[in-house]
Amino acid sequence: MSDAGIPDARAAWKREILATLSLAWPLAAANLLQMMVWAIDVMFIARLGTIPLAAASLSFALFGTLMWSLTGLTGIVSALIAAALGRGTGVVREVRRATRMALWLAVGSAALLAIAMHRGEAFMLMTGQDPEISARAGEFLAVLGWAAIPMLVCNVLRSFVSALDRPVIATMVVGLQVGFAALSNYALVFGHFGFPALGMIGSAIASSVTAWLGVLAYVALIQADRRLRAFHIFGRWWSPDWRYFRRLAVLGAPVTLTIIAEGGLFNSAAFMIGRIGADQLAAHTLALQLASFAFQVPFGISQAATIRVGYYYGAGDRDGIARAGWSAIVVGTGFMLTTATAMLVAPLTLLSLYIDPRAPQYAATVGYAVLYLRVAAAFQLFDGFQAVAAGSLRGLQDTRAPMWIALAGFWIPGLATMLWLGFRTPLGGLGVWIGLLVALVTVSAGLLGRWLLRERFGLMPAAERPPKILPATG
Repeated sequence: MSDAGIPDARAAWKREILATLSLAWPLAAANLLQMMVWAIDVMFIARLGTIPLAAASLSFALFGTLMWSLTGLTGIVSALIAAALGRGTGVVREVRRATRMALWLAVGSAALLAIAMHRGEAFMLMTGQDPEISARAGEFLAVLGWAAIPMLVCNVLRSFVSALDRPVIATMVVGLQVGFAALSNYALVFGHFGFPALGMIGSAIASSVTAWLGVLAYVALIQADRRLRAFHIFGRWWSPDWRYFRRLAVLGAPVTLTIIAEGGLFNSAAFMIGRIGADQLAAHTLALQLASFAFQVPFGISQAATIRVGYYYGAGDRDGIARAGWSAIVVGTGFMLTTATAMLVAPLTLLSLYIDPRAPQYAATVGYAVLYLRVAAAFQLFDGFQAVAAGSLRGLQDTRAPMWIALAGFWIPGLATMLWLGFRTPLGGLGVWIGLLVALVTVSAGLLGRWLLRERFGLMPAAERPPKILPATG
């Protein structure tokens, strides 16, 4: 490279990092706000008593994991939209058809989930839960399940606006939902503003109403934006395009299984530690809650990476693909380094967000939580890295191999280490957390190898086209 080319290359990297940050921060903010929506439901149900809280916690664990997995099935539409924008030919038609079929897939898969949730009580009993708690959870899930349809529709519309350089709309919509979730829970759980007091069922209804409000907000904001309105994604919604439907299903199904593999392992950790002791389970819940909040930022960066890499993939710009992927990986890992440092140097401050760490009754829980946070500080880096690397590979429309990497990494060395150290050594819950770390390290290594060898695996575009620069988010 000539001396004149070095400043140009540096400028390109700087633009890419800034563009990634501009796209990622609204998505990360929306992820954090979405967690607040779920937290609000739990806060209101907690006031109903121990049994409703236990039933709701189990219900959210099951429903939340399945919902998260289906967002992977439908959210892959952002990669197809970005690639269409990168190609620059037939953009309106391609984007409209991809989004329409993603909406079809969202409604269909969500309806199946809603029907499956009517078997919630049987599932809880099968896992050995208390009969009374299982019954309450079954009633709750039967109503909550129907919130899946508007939630997944929101996910598709969020992917659409984000891929088209309007991620702030997603932040605005979820911010609106946070306030409405609190208001509707207040009205329906305890019976205010003339509504009957419906208890847990009221919270499930509030979740559905809040999700449908999100759909209406997205529709209104899309129609109000000239650029978004031009794609007419709500026109001829009944007209199928089976080529796009199949493409979405083929690309999205492995993402769904990848999420289930990760979510299932982390949920199984709670059941394992629950068999070890109540204090360790409480500590696990607190430490994992902190780690989950921190994870929402690299998850947002991962979503941005899918869009940025997908755009350059469609444009046939190999240098752009490399810059977009590595920029996202550096930004995501850098953030997680910050949160890891906080977990090491200020664990009590972080725990004080939930409990008083100096209260005598929490002494044992705090002691275990501090140990778990030390392990969490390590796996923060690998968790963030694997999330962003997976997002970058999705931009290359590569989902099947990452699925096998996740299944193998999480459920072979990860699960084996959790079981061995958790139940065959004195480490107990700490051993389970070390197993989670082993799983994340393994998956991160596999995804890194896949990304580094993307050319050898045939993931890159076949022909180089004149490179274009995706504008930074405004």
